[in-house]
Amino acid sequence: MLRDLIPEQEPAVVAEGFEFTEGPVWHPDGYLLFSDIPADTIYRYRPGGRPEPFISPSRNSNGLTFDRQGRLLAGEHGGRQVSRMGDGGAMEPLAGHYDGKRLNSPNDIVVHSGGAIFFTDPPYGIDPEPGEQGFNGVYRLDPDGAVTLLNREMNRPNGLAFSLDESILYVDDSRNRHVLAFPVNADLTLGAPAVLVDMDTADQGGPDGMKVDSQGNLYVTGPGGLWLITPEGEHLGTIPFPQLPANLCFGGADYQTIYVTARTGLYSIRTNTPGRAVF
Repeated sequence: MLRDLIPEQEPAVVAEGFEFTEGPVWHPDGYLLFSDIPADTIYRYRPGGRPEPFISPSRNSNGLTFDRQGRLLAGEHGGRQVSRMGDGGAMEPLAGHYDGKRLNSPNDIVVHSGGAIFFTDPPYGIDPEPGEQGFNGVYRLDPDGAVTLLNREMNRPNGLAFSLDESILYVDDSRNRHVLAFPVNADLTLGAPAVLVDMDTADQGGPDGMKVDSQGNLYVTGPGGLWLITPEGEHLGTIPFPQLPANLCFGGADYQTIYVTARTGLYSIRTNTPGRAVF
């Protein structure tokens, strides 16, 4: 079944020479955006060309996506906030506090079809400082600007993705090396989670970025490479890369190219099953 989804192939090198790549997202106008966190830059890549700086400084952005109107969203480590691109092209703050205290360092983000933004807030951007919150949370940012804490029990909440029908929010815990499946309630709060898949193996790395394809399968960067996981939690296999992957997205005109950010490089592979457009 793994090869039904991804034919056997060597990952293609798209570009190299970065510091630490993260947060790729594909725009339907035909380009990829991705973060280089230490370089404080968001790059834009058009197939056939070379990545070029798109936003710099980026306040050490990590996860990127688009809202329902196609505006760029970013989780900022340096800015310790979730931001959105304004009409003038600058990234403007949307949320930087919860309960009157600064967030840790928003990491990855995903947008519900109703417009609410879900994001994780581990401490990677402030380590070794403890931060003001005292925990590492999963949050929801509503269109009216209200920030709601959804979970504070995870060790290092990181990547997240909705199931196809948005009844489940998948969130991985990098420190505990597993992916949790949270039921999504009608009011967009989260129910008690179940462990979808245990990724605690002898290989280097922990679960990080994740995406869902058009069949509901989950793709998670983790120990040893890119994991493919069924909606039932079956691990179909792991695709290795020249460097340990951090995040991924589906792109290309047919959404059948998977772009993978991996340490100092950007790679791609082809898949038989398309992913979903972000907006």
